Amino acid sequence: MMYGWGWGWGGWILMTLAMIVFWGVVITAIVVGLRSVASGTSQRNHPTSDANRAENVLAERFARGDIDEDEFRRRITALREHR
Repeated sequence: MMYGWGWGWGGWILMTLAMIVFWGVVITAIVVGLRSVASGTSQRNHPTSDANRAENVLAERFARGDIDEDEFRRRITALREHR
């Protein structure tokens, strides 16, 4: 009986594939982590980010002429009061 050699070539192939999968998962996790840090996903859930987005929408509506200056100022003031 040959206890020292294990599965032979099948074992080497299986270990090689397992190592490729392992490093693929590690590299993918690092890339996804770096992308999430670089894109600022932690700031997306921050309340001031949502308020800034709302202010940008108001500014766009004002620029298009959908709302007048009084309406724009009133809504911006209301947004900033509720932060």
